[in-house]
Amino acid sequence: MGRLIARRAVLRVTPNGATRRPDSIAVEEPLELRVAGKPLAVTMRTPGHDVELAHGFLLTEGVIGSAADISTARYCDSVDADGRNTYNVLDVGLAPGVPAPDPGVERNFYTTSSCGVCGKASLDAVRLKSRHSPAADPTQVSAEVLAGLPDALRRRQQVFDRTGGLHAAGLFTADGDLLVVREDVGRHNAVDKVLGWALLQGRIPASGCVLTVSGRTSFELAQKAVMAGVPVIAAVSAPSSLAVELAEECGLTMAGFIRDGSMNIYTRTDRILLPESAPATPRDPAFATP
Repeated sequence: MGRLIARRAVLRVTPNGATRRPDSIAVEEPLELRVAGKPLAVTMRTPGHDVELAHGFLLTEGVIGSAADISTARYCDSVDADGRNTYNVLDVGLAPGVPAPDPGVERNFYTTSSCGVCGKASLDAVRLKSRHSPAADPTQVSAEVLAGLPDALRRRQQVFDRTGGLHAAGLFTADGDLLVVREDVGRHNAVDKVLGWALLQGRIPASGCVLTVSGRTSFELAQKAVMAGVPVIAAVSAPSSLAVELAEECGLTMAGFIRDGSMNIYTRTDRILLPESAPATPRDPAFATP
């Protein structure tokens, strides 16, 4: 696993006593993203797939709309005490004619999983800024397929199996076929890596796809899905209220609490094909007015 995993000695305590043993820990290191030599953002991430991370970040921030908008991506200017490259600074060059990032994109602080923006102004900005709105995407996904995606994602979390300390994101087809999985200490980074992969593979807008995440759905993750043209986002945990509001305004289907065959569909329920034994009708308590 290389720099993905670090080994440390721990004191393991159980009802039967205490022992010292080696343990595997997920690596977390800063990545400074530069555009044309100018620092743009610093994020704490799990090393690996950094070029995908940069593409995904710039896509979901509205800086680029296709892989052709980036001309170069190279590591630079970051060495350790022994003079070795740490691979913690990535400089991206934009293609001729692609405008430099708006000053509002600059993040002169460390990005964490709780970072993001909120408020009505942010909702309007995302809706107006997205080049790949999912609203008109006709994709439909069966509830049975949707129910199986978190388990399919979990089976591919190789680093999590050894460390227990990473989030994951995966991109699936509407039939449940897995396209890509990425893991990271930051849930937003895992999503950026997945969407960066999709951009490099010519799959943006991500029509006909389901973005599946291993935790909760924050506003920032919903924003990234909208910016990439993903029609459906699915999570094993809950969404935030602002994430649901954004999904509703932008035509994104949002599913949460996908566990043991059950789930909550918060927005654009028309994309979910229900079992014949469980039709959704206005009399269903789930549709009752609070």
